[in-house]
Amino acid sequence: MISFGGLASGLDTNAIIQAMMNVERVPIQILQARQQTEQSKLDLVGTFKELVKGLQDKADLLRSADKFFAFTVTTNDESVATFSAGAGAEAGSHTLEAISLAQADRWAFDGVLDPNTDLAGADGEQLDFTVGGTSYSIAVMQEGSSLNEIASQINSLAGDDVTASVVNVGTESSPSHQLVLSSDETGEDGRITGITSTIAGLNIDGAGPDGSGNAQSASNITVGSNAIAMVDGLIIERASNDFNGVVPGVDITLQSIGTGPINFTVGADQETVKAQVQEFVDAYNEVVSFVNTQNTYSEDGGAGGDLFGDGILRTVRDRIGAAMFNVSTADVIADTEGYSTLSLVGIKQANDGMLSIDATVFDAKFSENMEALADLFVDSDGFDNGGAVDGTPEFYVDQSADSGLADKLYRALDVMFGKVSDGLGSSNPGLFDAKTEALQSAIDSMQDTIDNKERYLEVFEASLVSRFANLESVMAGLNGQSAALQNGLSQLLPSNG
Repeated sequence: MISFGGLASGLDTNAIIQAMMNVERVPIQILQARQQTEQSKLDLVGTFKELVKGLQDKADLLRSADKFFAFTVTTNDESVATFSAGAGAEAGSHTLEAISLAQADRWAFDGVLDPNTDLAGADGEQLDFTVGGTSYSIAVMQEGSSLNEIASQINSLAGDDVTASVVNVGTESSPSHQLVLSSDETGEDGRITGITSTIAGLNIDGAGPDGSGNAQSASNITVGSNAIAMVDGLIIERASNDFNGVVPGVDITLQSIGTGPINFTVGADQETVKAQVQEFVDAYNEVVSFVNTQNTYSEDGGAGGDLFGDGILRTVRDRIGAAMFNVSTADVIADTEGYSTLSLVGIKQANDGMLSIDATVFDAKFSENMEALADLFVDSDGFDNGGAVDGTPEFYVDQSADSGLADKLYRALDVMFGKVSDGLGSSNPGLFDAKTEALQSAIDSMQDTIDNKERYLEVFEASLVSRFANLESVMAGLNGQSAALQNGLSQLLPSNG
């Protein structure tokens, strides 16, 4: 702004212009305040979306039997094998006897005094072997054929299948360095075969083991062999010590050969299941708490949040409630054991909608009939939407006889994300995307209006400056004429003296 300060008029023109600009800026300030409110709503919708997505993720962990049930394995001898249970595990008792452990094939070349002394008599001498169906030839130059350099060449060429190392099997004063070649895979299929050496100072007896797996050469320090175990009376052989899947859903890794069969039992892990349900309850409570906070109103503090009364809060809460608490009267009447509703299994709802778990009731229900408890959450007969069009509301509705509440909730929430088909070839944004787009559109529209008003104010301010500058110029001219007139009159009038 040009500063001229009312030199001629005596007016504070800068203050006048600023006051007029402040009045003109009021609509912009109102828009900016509304824009901040809409941005706050947009941020809150993003937070709400993440909370609802978190609830869906927890529901996902409870909507199928494989995910709902956690199993643990106990044994009377933990030294023989380690156990872990996962998807597909079933409760039951079993026996295991570790007969032999898997071994990796290992060969040791004859010892040399110095691992840094070249061993080849001429260029082109080589070491050959086959492992896992792949044949390798290590050709060496006379200079660069020390034990350490040969080991390095082997690891560079065949490192995916074998490991070469140099070991001093002697003493410091009387060393004997041997090149040891080890298969990276245990079991018979990982054996190193056809091992020969034409390198002058690198000798080995490459005779392979007999048909029973007994070493026929002193150089074959460990014969690659499979692990053998007896599980529930059945002899089973594996290339490694892992016997995964022999018992459904259970991973078994042999650790040592025992003195006889041991027992192990697969059972439902009640504490882990309860922890998963607690995480689900916590995620649900976070959503409900958010809704409650936003919809709170007091005379002193006003609305609890910028989403107060927004339809998205009611829609989400209604859909969650329908999936979790709308149980048919027929199902309740048919339930003679008390597993048809959350409250019957110890998951209580307070007046504010928040859930809590009565551990005593829940544990008792779990112990009495864990399958019935799971059925409350799990979709046991699979999902069937009757061939509904992908993306339509019907697409997410299970038409089969059984649909656990966790599965119903997962699908009820799923329709809120992404696109929703109208069944006629078009699609509309899901609940959260639609709300986000509407808020962002409002923010952008207000910003466009603000930008236009700011451009108008620039022109308006320039106009004011020009007008007041002209006023000062006119006033300066008039002041000059007045001064000249007064001077002329003073000369015409007689002096009082």
